[in-house]
Amino acid sequence: MKIAGSVLLLMIVMSRPAAAQMDFSGEWVTLNHEDQEERVAGPPLGDFLGVPINDAARLRAESFNAAIWELPDWQCRPHPAPYQWRAQGGVRVIKEIDPVSRELTAYHAQWLRSLDRPIYLDGRPHPPEDAAHTWSGFSTGKWEGNTLVITTTHLKEGYLRRNGIPFSDQATMTEYWMRHGNYFTVLMILRDPIYLTEPFIQTTDYGLDLHDQLPPYPCSIIEEGILDKGAVPHYLPGKNAYLTEWTARVNVPADAARGGAETMYPDYPKRRPAPSPARANAAAANTGVHVLPVRGNVYMVSGAGGNVAVSIGRDGILLVDSGSKQMAETTSATIHQIAASVAAPPLPTMPCVGPGCAANQSAYGFSSPFVNAITASPAPPKPIRYIINTSLDADHIGGNEKLAAEGVQYTGGNVTGTISDSGEGASVIAHENVLRRLGALKGPQAVPFRALPTDVFRLDTYRLSHFMNGEAVQVFHTPSAHTDGDSVVFFRYSDVLVTGELFNMTSYPVIDLEKGGSLQGIIDGLNRILEIAIPEFREQGGTMIIPGHGRLCDSADVAYYRDMLTIIRDRIRDMIQRGMTLQQVKAARPTRDYDGRFGSNADTFVEAAYQSLSQKKN
Repeated sequence: MKIAGSVLLLMIVMSRPAAAQMDFSGEWVTLNHEDQEERVAGPPLGDFLGVPINDAARLRAESFNAAIWELPDWQCRPHPAPYQWRAQGGVRVIKEIDPVSRELTAYHAQWLRSLDRPIYLDGRPHPPEDAAHTWSGFSTGKWEGNTLVITTTHLKEGYLRRNGIPFSDQATMTEYWMRHGNYFTVLMILRDPIYLTEPFIQTTDYGLDLHDQLPPYPCSIIEEGILDKGAVPHYLPGKNAYLTEWTARVNVPADAARGGAETMYPDYPKRRPAPSPARANAAAANTGVHVLPVRGNVYMVSGAGGNVAVSIGRDGILLVDSGSKQMAETTSATIHQIAASVAAPPLPTMPCVGPGCAANQSAYGFSSPFVNAITASPAPPKPIRYIINTSLDADHIGGNEKLAAEGVQYTGGNVTGTISDSGEGASVIAHENVLRRLGALKGPQAVPFRALPTDVFRLDTYRLSHFMNGEAVQVFHTPSAHTDGDSVVFFRYSDVLVTGELFNMTSYPVIDLEKGGSLQGIIDGLNRILEIAIPEFREQGGTMIIPGHGRLCDSADVAYYRDMLTIIRDRIRDMIQRGMTLQQVKAARPTRDYDGRFGSNADTFVEAAYQSLSQKKN
């Protein structure tokens, strides 16, 4: 009896869950007693009440023009995760269960205009900083009693309200899911070092509906033909005539309607403090070299100076850029480590077992009952064969000398008899303007001969004459952008674009006027990228994009960057047309709503943009 009782007690204990788990699955409909305007027609322009925005966010919201949704890059975007709870329609929550352990491993949340959003409950970590960002972000959850606490990172830039209040791609979101019978409450807290001075907090309520069905939400891009090519709709600072319509109608003080944490307290009319300054980007420096698989044979190596793209396969190694000279040793070791693990792993001694093996194995593998003379040993990785330089900057070509010397060119025929060292070192490919400008440097700035391009092109496009690691590789020259020698590299099968200094996720672009650069050339280059790139679904994924610096991106990130530069261009051009001097333009701070995210070089960028736009009519 004692043994039987002990077994019964053990079974009862084992049957209890390790932690309390409330079931959130089902179809939930919104209880529309909060933010009625947001859930139906959207809030009016100028209504920023209740949001702790800073001056930078306020300027972006006041510049917002809803006509931007006519752009092809905007039409099929879903609502971002922080906004989704206040969007129109209900939410479907689905449980993902492990079929063996029968443990709850994830929830999936779906809204009307949204993508599936997984919330992992299996203890997995969040991706590294350089991983791609999405509209839904990356979410993990843990239980605190019956409450599910969810942490979301890796969000794309989006909007907190549909009248233009932004949040940045540095934002993180915390949610608390709570259920009481047939009622589901979500407490959402958004923290953003770029556009919020305090956490933004809101709650949303849902009711269970056993008969509700979430409808599909297809989308096709429509070319309206209303906007000029290259136009990005927005209002110039101080030119939005619609901001005061709502405040006049509801009799709300204009300064209170402009939002900010200080306007949320009852004694605000007595205090009326000065607007808080924009916070600086508090993102920690990403030190060290990191490897991020992108797609197919292509990898991104960050922390080597500029980002380095690596294609590894049966044909050898192709690099796009080589990082800085100071990081060349580490970059080399990292690339060879990838090659050893991807392209030359040791073969298993017995790759096949079972009765079907003998008929399926070649003479070079294992086939029962005979063991051939092949043992588990790594093959030597193939060498570096090509380095394509996207620009002449030191953090993109600095590793050329070392990495090219480690490589090889496969040559034969008459070439080897004519040029004795034709097979020594990898081929270094760049636009002819890169070689021309690097070759002209003298004295301390001179570039070592072995670091210079060995093969140049002068037309708008260039391509390798053969497939490399199973795919075509194309190079597009982007004239008069960062310099006059910049290029974008396209891996056609992997569907990956490498942009060099044309697109930079850590700062405003550098416009080198002395080397033929221009602001309009950069914008034109970004638009060309958007013509090539195709998103997978809802303006997300699809063609992946490796920027010159910063995290892995897709076409939506490029579109945001293009929008920003076009808006800033229009502002500075308007100031030039009004006769403002460079110092007056700098004092007006035409970039102030973006400085928190990209402003490490704001002053030099504004000066170069001013001079670029003053040189000719763009």
